[in-house]
Amino acid sequence: MTGDSSDIIDNLSTIRDYIRWAASRFNEAGLFFGHGTDNALDEASCLVLHTLHQPYTLSTDYFDAVLTGEERRSLLNIITQRIEKKIPAAYLTHEAIFAGLSFYVDERVLIPRSPVAELIEAHFSPWVDSERVKNVLDLCTGSGCIAIACAYAFPEAHVDALDLSEDALEVAAINRQRHQLQEQVELIHSDLFSALPEKKYDIIVSNPPYVARQEWQQLPTEYFAEPEVGFDGGQDGLDLVIRILAQAENHLCNHGILVVEVGSSAETLQKRFPEVPFYWLDFERGGDGVFLLTARQVQQFTPVFQATQS
Repeated sequence: MTGDSSDIIDNLSTIRDYIRWAASRFNEAGLFFGHGTDNALDEASCLVLHTLHQPYTLSTDYFDAVLTGEERRSLLNIITQRIEKKIPAAYLTHEAIFAGLSFYVDERVLIPRSPVAELIEAHFSPWVDSERVKNVLDLCTGSGCIAIACAYAFPEAHVDALDLSEDALEVAAINRQRHQLQEQVELIHSDLFSALPEKKYDIIVSNPPYVARQEWQQLPTEYFAEPEVGFDGGQDGLDLVIRILAQAENHLCNHGILVVEVGSSAETLQKRFPEVPFYWLDFERGGDGVFLLTARQVQQFTPVFQATQS
């Protein structure tokens, strides 16, 4: 990053100065944005406001407030880290927003950014009757964001959140504590369904690893700050997805639904199972690669999914 730090601090004095300057430096450095923001200006605003302990909704009336020397040094430090180390902003702030909720994140988990948030906010309408939802399962919970958002959406439901990674479950436990949902959300160490209790779920939702190995190797630098295990879906990205499809039947209520994000592997999945009527969900705020199947459809095609595994 060009410029002596003392000169920068002397010449930048307000919130507006630092947001504008950071955005310019981010663009100059060719940073990638895709972990909560999609452009340099929003990324800069996020980092600056968080570092100043201000809400992201802070009125622009305050943007001309003059910062203290300590505040300017803190901003310069975090902006410099973002540029030189290419660490995603959420790891620098240890915060990600998902479904309008704040979550703690660090390098043990992927940064929440799934379009499934929009579906949760809509209470999975029109696919389920929200008053009938008593049990929800979140497979590959990571930070716990999907499970916790579901707990808010269905306050009368019990939510089981499982992950194979004990590191991820530690982060999920932090978020469960933050949101005071210890009684409603249960964290389970499990390889997919293997350690689950014998019960059926109204909703099974998952954002599993689904990136093909070759694709992962070509991702922008920022992605390599995240745990590889959260991406690795095998050679074609579908290893865990097919396991979920093959095993979900025994865990779904008759009126239940299965929702799985497969992202860039959507086309591969549809080609692998051309006879399966995957319903690909649309999202107003962007994002794709999320399918929905009813329990009846899962049951109908379970032999097809299982045959692929054998």
